[in-house]
Amino acid sequence: MNLLQAAVLGAVQGLTEFLPISSSGHLIMVPYLFGWPEHSQAFDLALHLGTLIALLWYFWADWLHLIRGFFAGLVSAQARHDDPSWRMSLLVLLGSVPAGLVGLVAEKPVEQLLRSPVINAVLLIVFGLVLYVVDRIATLKRSMDELRWMDALTMGLAQILALAPGVSRSGITLSAGLLRGLDRPTAARFSFLMSGPIITAAALFKLREGIPADERAAAVVGVISAAVFGFLSIGFLLRYLQRNTLTLFVVYRVLFGVLVIGVAFARGSGG
Repeated sequence: MNLLQAAVLGAVQGLTEFLPISSSGHLIMVPYLFGWPEHSQAFDLALHLGTLIALLWYFWADWLHLIRGFFAGLVSAQARHDDPSWRMSLLVLLGSVPAGLVGLVAEKPVEQLLRSPVINAVLLIVFGLVLYVVDRIATLKRSMDELRWMDALTMGLAQILALAPGVSRSGITLSAGLLRGLDRPTAARFSFLMSGPIITAAALFKLREGIPADERAAAVVGVISAAVFGFLSIGFLLRYLQRNTLTLFVVYRVLFGVLVIGVAFARGSGG
């Protein structure tokens, strides 16, 4: 892998991690379309470190409030009663637990089993259509201050499905939040906050294995690219959803999925 390819894949990771179009699926499908050499899973995880940086960077004030609220609530009954950051920190943790527990056991087998570009493309289309239907029927009544325990749990359970490349963590948690009656910006914002512990745990746990020596320079370039484009994509999506539906992303998912399937069969291979 050369540095230009690493920068492109970093940009792909940064954009697709937070937009509802599947980062893991794109990291499989983009190299496939361009005929680039297959990169290691360690490189994929390095790119997740870049999106973690973007997440911490964009929401730094939120993280400070959540951390302070959590520890204040641990030692003070008054804080547990009065500080909304205590409650929100528990909601974020509750939403993170299901995918975290399942991911420890199932993430690697699922990724290996579903690494086919065609399977990823099919999942991209199917869950894109799910997102479209949910977006059309959603009531969009509740804001961030009205988040409930069941909202966090439902979005957390939905996040388990994102272990399959092509589903999209952002897309499936947005779908779950909208089904619960959250408005679009609230569902997106909580989805981002809820992904923080998951991305952090995955990066720290899996990068302990190290990155192959021949990919280290590429990994540095990829991390920087993923961080910059991840930061930009978070801001874009939160602003976009203030006034727009999710149809744009659904159309993209369907068209890109059809393109990948078409290329696969033109090459005479479903893999």
